[in-house]
Amino acid sequence: MMDNPLTVNPEPNSKIIGRAQGIYGSASFEDIGLLMTLNLVFTNGKYNGSTLSILGHNQIFHEYREMPIVGGSGVFRLAKGIATAKTYQVDNTTQNAIVEYHVVVLHY
Repeated sequence: MMDNPLTVNPEPNSKIIGRAQGIYGSASFEDIGLLMTLNLVFTNGKYNGSTLSILGHNQIFHEYREMPIVGGSGVFRLAKGIATAKTYQVDNTTQNAIVEYHVVVLHY
């Protein structure tokens, strides 16, 4: 399970605009891939109170990963789109990572 800061930029001191909350688990015998459900919960700024929901396969050691946006709430009601992920920084001692997401969203 995860509940991590959602920031404007990938730098650790970047402004926090929400939380990245979800669940992931190992889902591949051939490579290291995760089945991931991720909610981007906005708690600050113009999207405050809205969410985006991502569900997909995340091959964490690939440079570029693409996962579908399957829904949302608030401003992002009935959202669909894609989220691309790129690992920005990894600390092998703590096993923590900073992952940069770019999202393209269609919503009503």
